[in-house]
Amino acid sequence: MAKNLMFQGTGSSVGKSLLTAAFCRIYSQMGHKVAPFKSQNMALNSYITKNGLEMGRAQVVQAEAAKVEPSVLMNPILLKPSTDKKCQVILKGKVYKNMSAMEYHKFKPELADKVKEIYDELHNQFDIVFLEGAGSPAEINLREHDLVNMGMAEMADSPVILIGDIDKGGVFASLYGTIMLMTEEERKRIKGVIINKFRGDVKILEPGIKMLEDLINIPVLGVIPYSHLEIEDEDSLAERFKKNKNTKGQIEVAVLYLPHVSNFTDLNVFETQEDVNLRYVMRGESIGDPDMLIIPGSKNTIEDLKYLRDAGLEKEIIKLHRQNKIIFGICGGYQMLGKTLKDPHHTESSIPEINGIGLLDIETVFETEKTTTQVEAEVTAPIDYMENTFIKGYEIHMGRSFLGKDAKVFSNIKVKLGEEVLIEDGAINEDGSVIGTYIHGVFDNIKFTRSILNHIRAKKGLDKIESAIESFEEFKEQEYDKLANIVRENMDMETIDKILNGEL
Repeated sequence: MAKNLMFQGTGSSVGKSLLTAAFCRIYSQMGHKVAPFKSQNMALNSYITKNGLEMGRAQVVQAEAAKVEPSVLMNPILLKPSTDKKCQVILKGKVYKNMSAMEYHKFKPELADKVKEIYDELHNQFDIVFLEGAGSPAEINLREHDLVNMGMAEMADSPVILIGDIDKGGVFASLYGTIMLMTEEERKRIKGVIINKFRGDVKILEPGIKMLEDLINIPVLGVIPYSHLEIEDEDSLAERFKKNKNTKGQIEVAVLYLPHVSNFTDLNVFETQEDVNLRYVMRGESIGDPDMLIIPGSKNTIEDLKYLRDAGLEKEIIKLHRQNKIIFGICGGYQMLGKTLKDPHHTESSIPEINGIGLLDIETVFETEKTTTQVEAEVTAPIDYMENTFIKGYEIHMGRSFLGKDAKVFSNIKVKLGEEVLIEDGAINEDGSVIGTYIHGVFDNIKFTRSILNHIRAKKGLDKIESAIESFEEFKEQEYDKLANIVRENMDMETIDKILNGEL
């Protein structure tokens, strides 16, 4: 019989996603067939599976850690906020409908049976399923119809480990308070506690651990040290956007942080390049004078374009263009760089048509059907420094873009969902300084990324250099192994095994 274990937290950003990934890798290394599962994920970061279905990237990371192919069975519900009051509900990889928070809450009882059915389907395919909760299980106003925390644990009949974040302070109070707000039946499911993100000598913590265990009558199974790992982690997004890790980089890459930014994981690879200083331009900040500006994807392209315009950032973008800096748009960012954006069906906005930034000779028309596909493409842009480079990635967008006479095709898609095709993608201007593509993950292709960075280096009079990593995939594998080692060394793995075996 397949086994399971669920990780819940005292709140958001305590490290549930990464610890779930850690256990996926640990038990995969032990020879088990392991899968992650999160019934409901709210995120603008999503991924397209090999069969063209959409799921949250957090479960993709966990699947990679488990060394299995990502599947929408691992994340049956994805909520993508489109406005302050509504979100797009994606059910089993496909758009279901847009709903308000109240509409969705009323829909939950109907969803519960679907979630249980999907979980059982996944559970039957694997030896162990590691489940992840969302936010806190102690939100007593949301307990009714819960299908992501203790409600999901009950559906899956899963034991639970509760995670607290000591880096924020108040970890003992948050663990104790969370447990005390649970019902007696819910408390019985909690088999252990983890204290995460600890800095310093654990001996100082030991008296507090003993007192907590006496109060809650549940063992603390591990104290995980604060560690820096280059792994996608939605729980630490605020830290990622604020930090500017490599201030000594010879090339500055600036990324516009949009109000509805999506798939910002497209930019993570730059943090692995030693000559790059990656900087996110937050609300109220100036773009400055970067060597390359990236406009990322957006869940609401028209509203984010208005934001750029109202904030005065559009003028800064045009100024950079006049200085011959590289400007790169991905998906929604690509659409913004065009001349016109039309939304005849009001797919994204009540605005039927709006002028774009105008740096690419393209027109975009939003459609009612979403494009979701994995692709392989050849960069065919007539620019010497990036010609004939092959890239892999995926598309998630609602619009189609049409090229005018002053725009050249960026790439030709050769494989779509595993089948050979020939489809034009993206656009580039005459001198190669403005580039746009619908392909997410384009920069994960190291050869392509280095071709742009070395072109910038040449313009600055610097020698060409190679990447310290050969592929982003291999780099991520090394990081998953590091994560597994850290957690294994600081956890009571013998007790974890007993919990999984139903002995506790």
